[in-house]
Amino acid sequence: MRLIIYLLKPEMVIQNGYPVENHVVTTSDGYVLTMHRIPHGKVPDDTKRPVVFLQHALFSSSADWVVVGPARALGYLLADHGYDVWMGNARGNTYSREHEILDPNSEEFWDFSWHEIGIYDLSAMLDYVTTNTGLAKVHYVGHAQGVTSLLVLLSILTDYNNYFLSISALSPVAYMYHCKSPIMRALALLQLPMEVLIAISGNGEFILSSELIQSTNSVTCMNGSPVQETELPAIMSNLPAPVSNRQIIHFSQSINVNNFRQYDYGPIENLDKYGTLTPPEYALEKITAAIGLFYGKNDWIADVVDVEHLYSKLPNVVKYHEVPYDKFTHLDFLYAIDVKPLFYDDLIAFIDKYFGPVLAFCGICYNAKLLRSFGPNA
Repeated sequence: MRLIIYLLKPEMVIQNGYPVENHVVTTSDGYVLTMHRIPHGKVPDDTKRPVVFLQHALFSSSADWVVVGPARALGYLLADHGYDVWMGNARGNTYSREHEILDPNSEEFWDFSWHEIGIYDLSAMLDYVTTNTGLAKVHYVGHAQGVTSLLVLLSILTDYNNYFLSISALSPVAYMYHCKSPIMRALALLQLPMEVLIAISGNGEFILSSELIQSTNSVTCMNGSPVQETELPAIMSNLPAPVSNRQIIHFSQSINVNNFRQYDYGPIENLDKYGTLTPPEYALEKITAAIGLFYGKNDWIADVVDVEHLYSKLPNVVKYHEVPYDKFTHLDFLYAIDVKPLFYDDLIAFIDKYFGPVLAFCGICYNAKLLRSFGPNA
């Protein structure tokens, strides 16, 4: 079953009539990551296109951006609209379970949180994309953890703020004090030590079955939404993608304290690692890139109050957008039947505003000045 899941993403793109490429990059700490690229729509096109980089959420992979098909999956919609679409995969997930030295069945392999995903994975993938395409700036769309990890990167390695034409933060997860997910709140309440979780899981990989996701709705968060999903079997064939215990613990720590900070190892280890008894907060005030925050009122993970808190901390929010439907949930950003008219049309218009394509399907006609803005010296 796992092998079928691993092969599903490239195959589904090809079966839908789109080109797809696999690109492999190794992080500075040895993790081997696979990215998927849809360079253009169904019609072959050698025109140099602006790049949109898509980064998935927790328990997810690049499959999220294509699984519901060409009519409403964001990966296809962007490719048809004139973009060069790159889809990242974080360490440990379905398409990134390799390391130069470490065995993926070892505790050492899973010794990471979304902090490392931001610092190492995103930097490596973004460096690869800009080098490969010759473009100095890209558009970024992240969902949930895809936002969390980017905030980590931009607040610590601040030069990466210059990599982006725009950032679209879908269901942005940073502050989680008001999170309503039963699973996440239970984990936050228990605060199981890493040693206990490793004893349960065997190696530091967090085990969550697709059956549990469906039965609890805690991760899919679809209960109460009239935009119910009709492709549930296809979606569940890609969920959940593997994650580490530390990713889960780090999120649960954010529920217990109303701040956005680095991993809490406990006072003694914190003192050794950070020089303080408590972990340092991420310096959100250092994030200068233009960010659009997009949120839903029925999101059990990124609660409206927590998103507003994030909004107050970021210095350059250029769009603050509530999806105009009261029951829009966490994964409706990806899977809702009406996601295109409810959200994606607005999202693509936001991306277009920042030097997007002039005409869909017809190539891209930029003047010399605009071309220079995409060039390697921009």
